[in-house]
Amino acid sequence: MARDAETRTPRSGDSLLPFDASLAPAGAAGGALALPMDQEFAPRERFSLGDLLRDRRWFCGVILLLIFLAAVLAPLVAPYSPTEYHPAIVAQAPTRAHLLGTDELGRDILSRIIYGARVSLAVGIAAILLGGVVGIFLGTIAGYARGWVDQVVTIIVDAILSFPSIILALAIAAVLGRGVTNLVVALAFVRIPIYARLARGQALQVRSLDYITAAHASGTRTWRILLRHVLPNIFSPLLVQGTLSVSFAILDESVVSFLGVGGVEPPDPEWGGMITAAQSYIFSDPWMLVGPAVAIIITVLCLNLVGDALRDRLDPRTARAAASRGV
Repeated sequence: MARDAETRTPRSGDSLLPFDASLAPAGAAGGALALPMDQEFAPRERFSLGDLLRDRRWFCGVILLLIFLAAVLAPLVAPYSPTEYHPAIVAQAPTRAHLLGTDELGRDILSRIIYGARVSLAVGIAAILLGGVVGIFLGTIAGYARGWVDQVVTIIVDAILSFPSIILALAIAAVLGRGVTNLVVALAFVRIPIYARLARGQALQVRSLDYITAAHASGTRTWRILLRHVLPNIFSPLLVQGTLSVSFAILDESVVSFLGVGGVEPPDPEWGGMITAAQSYIFSDPWMLVGPAVAIIITVLCLNLVGDALRDRLDPRTARAAASRGV
């Protein structure tokens, strides 16, 4: 604080939330607790049609919307039943009647991909949301409170990380039993340390910033500081981590389902299980693998690009840099 505010090196979280002058104590009116000038007067970024036209990453959001709509409206969109057997057309190559071919039991692969989006997306996203909420809560509290709270959370996180995530997920799923809900709980549990460590590191940086000091000096309650000042400033990296983690959750779900420990019961489709079932036909009938694999790739890629675009818009520093490049 003794250094000139305009020459202070920006730290993570400085730019996301401008200094609230109403929270500053009476002695801070002279500017001792003011933020850097380029951040204090930073304009708020808003979404507009121009953003969609300039930044092509936002078009991935349209693709994601179509995927989600197809999953929700699967009975109306899918051309065939995903579980109906057709022995006469077993392992048939793509045709006009079956655009992506059929599997080893004569089931339409396109229909199974559409229906499988329901399970794979639901399990992947729900596991990330549940694990993320718990991990962010623990990490934020640990990084902000420090002391014995930080030590306890760190010990718990290190204990979970001492086990391979997939082995721990298999063990939890085996104890809980089969079912989508139990599978979500198992996958969410092994992802708590990821968000706890990330949130803790971000909270450690944010807690030392000037507007947090001003909020403390004005007598603001701790829970209000966490919700209004800390969490908004650490949201961007957590959002990016969440989009990246969905793919791993979908892959882990396929492994657990393949081993028969948890997940959906056959013949209900899901992307990971379809890839697992197609491994034996990868050379003779490759279209069985290509369809669900491409569905996963497109979904994960779009989630990553949309998350990256959101990060740029939520962080004024990257937003201004993108605007200067004409993105």
